[in-house]
Parts: sequence; structure tokens; C-alpha cells
Amino acid sequence: MREEYDIESLNPRKNPYSKRLKRQITINIDSDTVDFFKEQSEESGIPYQTLINLYLSDCARHRKQLQMSWK
Repeated sequence: MREEYDIESLNPRKNPYSKRLKRQITINIDSDTVDFFKEQSEESGIPYQTLINLYLSDCARHRKQLQMSWK
């Protein structure tokens, strides 16, 4: 390794994914729901946590409103 590097010649760029940084949270999800996403994960080959994130991101992007009625 060199003792010094010329940073200017490295052509530094801004991280293109910096706006999409993820934040770790703790959330309680029903076992049935987790099992559903794990099944989907096995079929698609996409990790179940990624599938959950994709679904929630889609809901947020399309501004889906929760519609519930208690009977």
C-alpha cells in the first residue's frame, strides 16, 4: 500500500443509493404473516425481509390508505 493517495485523481462520486438508505427498526408481525412472506420468498428467491420492504414501499409510493371496518 502507498503511504499517500491522491484523492483528487480518484474521481470521487456521490453514492447514488444514499437517498434510499434503510433504517433498522423492531416491529412485531404475526407468525402467519411472516410465514406467508417466507413462502413467497422460497418461490421467488428473494429474501422475505426484502419482500416485506418491497410491499411496504409500494404501499407508501402509491399512498395506499388503510381501509378497515370492525364488525
